[in-house]
Amino acid sequence: MMHFNDVTGLLGMALALAVLASRIPGLSRMSRTRRGWLPAAIFMAVLLPLGGLPLAGYVRGATGDLSITALVLLGASLLHTRFGWMVLPGRDKLLLLVMVAAAGFYPLALGWGEYDPYRLGYGSYWLLAYLLGLALLAAWKGMPAITFTLAAAVLAWSVGWSESTNLWDYLLDPLVSIYAAFAAAAQGMRYLRTGRASKAGATNPRA
Repeated sequence: MMHFNDVTGLLGMALALAVLASRIPGLSRMSRTRRGWLPAAIFMAVLLPLGGLPLAGYVRGATGDLSITALVLLGASLLHTRFGWMVLPGRDKLLLLVMVAAAGFYPLALGWGEYDPYRLGYGSYWLLAYLLGLALLAAWKGMPAITFTLAAAVLAWSVGWSESTNLWDYLLDPLVSIYAAFAAAAQGMRYLRTGRASKAGATNPRA
């Protein structure tokens, strides 16, 4: 009988593979209905046994479990693909927060300094208080994506959602951190291009 942690880990990885596969270039030519059902078909396919273990299980063995932050982003992407729903307002701010947090966390956790913040994830009241304050601040500033993700991560950690007992593993993982860095960079490039285009239009107005 599979352990609860194995079930949630496999389902999370299956979700990731389904969303990623549905973004393969060329699939945009499919009808919206077919594109909407494609993630569901892939989700089921990667959970089928292959040599005694589902494909999602092999990938999970290589990457480990995804963080709750990654699952929230993937779930929002899936709902947008399937139904066209924008269920994660403030997504860009959440990605920026992930990028900043990862930039400060991983170097220290890998031994680049004398202090290891990873130890705080084992039930530190300071970390929990900080996350509570950050969630309340995000709610006050109108950033529901950050508030929801922090609350979901702490709740999942409190019930032992994944194999890890460290809260940091519910907040961050290497894959979502890398994705956040690229997404933030792409957003910055779009902002720069838009700014340059606006300045060019103001400098050379059409008659």
